[in-house]
Amino acid sequence: MVGIVMFHPRFLVAFILSNYLVCLLATAARNGGFTFELIRQDSLNTPFYNANKYYPNVPQSQISAYKGHHLMKVSIGTPPVHIYGIADTGSDLVWTQCVPCDGCYNQTNPMFDPQKSSTYSDISCQSEQCHLIDTGTCSPQNLCSYTYGYGSGSITQGVMAKEKVTITSTSGKTVSFDLAFGCGHNNTGTFNDQEMGIIGLGGGSDSLVSQLGSTFGSKRFSQCLLPFGTDPNIASKVSFGNGSEVVGSGVVSTPLVTKEDKTPYFVTLEGISVGQTYVPFNFSGKVSKGNMFLDSGTPPTLLPENFYDRLVAEVQKQIPMDPIQVQDDADLGTQLCYRTEINLHDNAPILTVHFEGADVLLTPRHSFIPPKDGVYCFGMQSFGNIDIGIYGNFAQANYLIGFDRETMRVSFKSTDCSKQ
Repeated sequence: MVGIVMFHPRFLVAFILSNYLVCLLATAARNGGFTFELIRQDSLNTPFYNANKYYPNVPQSQISAYKGHHLMKVSIGTPPVHIYGIADTGSDLVWTQCVPCDGCYNQTNPMFDPQKSSTYSDISCQSEQCHLIDTGTCSPQNLCSYTYGYGSGSITQGVMAKEKVTITSTSGKTVSFDLAFGCGHNNTGTFNDQEMGIIGLGGGSDSLVSQLGSTFGSKRFSQCLLPFGTDPNIASKVSFGNGSEVVGSGVVSTPLVTKEDKTPYFVTLEGISVGQTYVPFNFSGKVSKGNMFLDSGTPPTLLPENFYDRLVAEVQKQIPMDPIQVQDDADLGTQLCYRTEINLHDNAPILTVHFEGADVLLTPRHSFIPPKDGVYCFGMQSFGNIDIGIYGNFAQANYLIGFDRETMRVSFKSTDCSKQ
């Protein structure tokens, strides 16, 4: 794909859990940060296809999810317009569909119209912010044009602009800040009609997290996600800024690995134990630093094919029943699934994920997901013949996970996220 710099894996599995609905409400974090509450609405009838504490009077936003994506609600412009964009830790650019939009996908809500906002301003080619995005080029009008692509072939094209973004507090007060974002005038790909764009939360300089670092005290955030199938009236939480650090008894930490690509949150996976049996990432036992990145927007964990095949073989050895065959249920594809009247969560082995310096235990509820009644599917899938993997949100559930770009560490704390 010529001119596309970001090959984002999210959309390779975007069709998974087509009714994975989430609503995120922001409350507060202490010391100038803020917290989002995530309210999930899961549907157990949806096929699983291949592929901190509450503080009053603090900034509040809203996130929902639709067809496998977490949608984050922000208000942009003057007067403010509500935008629902995919909350994406695997990319940086914040963008939404803008009028005029001749080459765009359909969306239910009205598109953002820059001409109706008194605080909208285009970013020029010469500005520093234009150079934050690698594909920024100069239009005949001296505007900063961009092209940004994703792994599925989805593409957004438009102009970079600056706009006022508003978050409303729980007391009704508002917090506003200027944000550089993409005004997309030509957007195609695997988007549905509820998705008005993408809110990039990655590690690059043009992501929402990076741009808000000075506003909320630091470039760090943490999350506590509920497991699949949890009561939708119970909220998950995501906190940003100072006060979002993960500390205390039981915390394990692994280094964030710096690579040329600053967007993903890379860590090093050494192997995974199935019960007491250790399965190394590589046969040699040696691994490349940063061979995995954490992505709360991708439901399953995706592993290199060779590692996945060896891991699945060991899982099958320790579960005394025959898996579902492809011809028996085409919806499930080639993934490892079991049909049983018993609760597999009581009979499957515990997995231990061995990150560098941090062992993270996955219960059967993490590792086997019930996409339909009486069926349990392994929450990890093959990512093909590549040497890198994605640690998805099934595995991240019921852990308070801190992404600290100040100390360059990711921390895990086993937590009942329904009570966090």
